Amino acid sequence: MTIKVGERVPDATLYEYHETEGGGCSIGPNKFKVADLVKGRKIVIFGLPGAFTPTCSAKHVPGYIQQYDALRAKGVDEIWCLSVNDAWVMGAWARDQGTGDKIRMMGDGNVEFTRAIGVDVNMDAPGYGIRSRRYSMLVEDGVVTRFNLETPGKFEVSGADTMLAQLD
Repeated sequence: MTIKVGERVPDATLYEYHETEGGGCSIGPNKFKVADLVKGRKIVIFGLPGAFTPTCSAKHVPGYIQQYDALRAKGVDEIWCLSVNDAWVMGAWARDQGTGDKIRMMGDGNVEFTRAIGVDVNMDAPGYGIRSRRYSMLVEDGVVTRFNLETPGKFEVSGADTMLAQLD
C-alpha cells in the first residue's frame, strides 16, 4: 500500500556517499536512519527509477537544483533525491549533476524505504530489476504533508515546480 498524506515516513536506513570527512561523516558511504534526519525538519524527498537515467538526469535533478533557493525560501530545510542505487553510484551521480550541498543524494540500495512507502516496481522486463516509481513528497517532522506520485512513464507532478507551488 502506498504511503498517504498524514502518515509518518518509515524509519528506514539510507546511504549517502561523502567525499570529505566532516560533520560526523567519514569518507565513503555513511548510513543514516530516516527518523533521525527528519525530526523537527521540513524535507522535500523526490524519488526516481535510477541514477544516470535520461529523465532523471535531464529534468528531475536539474529542476530541484534550479529551484533550490526558492524551496529554501519557503522553509524547506533539505532536499533529498532518493533512488534504488548504492551510495557509490549516488555519489558519482551527484558529482555528474553538480548537486553540491543543494541536494542530498541518498541511496536505497536495499529498497527498504522505497518498499515501505509502497512505490517499488518490478522493472525486470527491460533488465532494471526492482526500482522506484517517480514521486515527490514533503515531510514535516516525519509526517508526509504532500505526496505526488507519477503515472508510470510520466514526469508531470513530481518535479520541483509542482512542489514549490504546493508550499504554503
